[in-house]
Amino acid sequence: MKKNTRPVLMPHYLRSFACIGSRCEDSCCIGWGVGIDRRTYKKYKQVKDRDLKTDLEHYVARNRSQLDDGFYALIRLNSEASCPFLSEEKLCRIQAGIGEDYLSDVCTTYPRISNNVNGILEKSATLSCPEAARLALLNQNPMEFDEIEEKINVRNIISREFDTRQFPQAYEAQEYFWELRIFTIQVLQNRDFNVGERLIVLGMFYQKLDQLIADNLTDQIPGLIASYNNMLSSSILRSELDKIPAQVIIQMKLLKELTDERIQKGVNSQRYLDYFRDCLIGLMYRLEDTIEERGERYRQAEKSYYRPFMNDHEYIIENYLVNHVFKSLFPFSDEHRIFNNYVLLVVHYALIKMHLIGMAGFNQGLTEELTVDFIQCFVKVVEHHERYLKRIMELLGQAGYLNMAYMAILIKN
Repeated sequence: MKKNTRPVLMPHYLRSFACIGSRCEDSCCIGWGVGIDRRTYKKYKQVKDRDLKTDLEHYVARNRSQLDDGFYALIRLNSEASCPFLSEEKLCRIQAGIGEDYLSDVCTTYPRISNNVNGILEKSATLSCPEAARLALLNQNPMEFDEIEEKINVRNIISREFDTRQFPQAYEAQEYFWELRIFTIQVLQNRDFNVGERLIVLGMFYQKLDQLIADNLTDQIPGLIASYNNMLSSSILRSELDKIPAQVIIQMKLLKELTDERIQKGVNSQRYLDYFRDCLIGLMYRLEDTIEERGERYRQAEKSYYRPFMNDHEYIIENYLVNHVFKSLFPFSDEHRIFNNYVLLVVHYALIKMHLIGMAGFNQGLTEELTVDFIQCFVKVVEHHERYLKRIMELLGQAGYLNMAYMAILIKN
């Protein structure tokens, strides 16, 4: 008998997720182009509703530059950079008029991210969705994962097919994907250390792992994991972490330059630009000042306003990092060296931290609502901009910063 369900692995928060529609403060129908899959495009050709059919013919155009059936056509945004099928009540006119079955795959599945790992479907959410961000980030307990049964007819867009049992000879570390994933999440959720210390430990680990791969010693990966687990329970690691100096002047300079790179590419989110303005005002950032003066104000904002909040709310950043690790299949997020994927994780963390430090200075403190709202905005502006992320890696590589020494500078305050 054919099964009508399939197993799905997902973070526990996703089980509670449901689109809040018109109550959403940052609609996914605003500011983004909407891809239409081939199947949905063909269905639009059969629509009988006269008014809706006219709008579909006017706003939905074939995307002849793409061979991917998932982006067979595109919806042209209106003059306000909004989906023309969004009603005044911020509801979809297509769904309201002819039913949910006529939504494209993109509209049906967002904000869910789906990967296929060893034949098992994995789902998480991109935190560019405000409701998903709240559910994922505001749980004070460590993020947990559930295996559920999902109906076969549920639509998914598979972002990546990943098989740890079939790998190129040069990338045999992929065989240890599950061991590395579990170890990474356990370190990120180890609350005996602050988040910065956890990231430094992971950096030390992945730097050594990169060397094992270069030396064709991938069979030693289980032993490396075991040795770090032993270190995490000893006092030696704590003393080593304490010896790493904080260099906040260089940290702020590097992060400001990386942020400027994103601003220069154009940002259509006024909310993000407002947060960045608040950050600069909170740091009293002035071009005529020396980098030492800017660094001192950055240090004071972190000490007086950011750190007191994060002492009790660091689980927000922890949850962000764990969700990122799970949905991106870290440490095999892409074809870069494994350590480069770690670098990108650190860059996300460090950029969020810099903005929040400045915002904390501006507001003389942070709140859960403000922190989550900024992270959601940041994900939409930064994580969804692949060309910018690629450019970051190019800039860091050209400057010789793709090493643990510079990652520690970005991390530690």
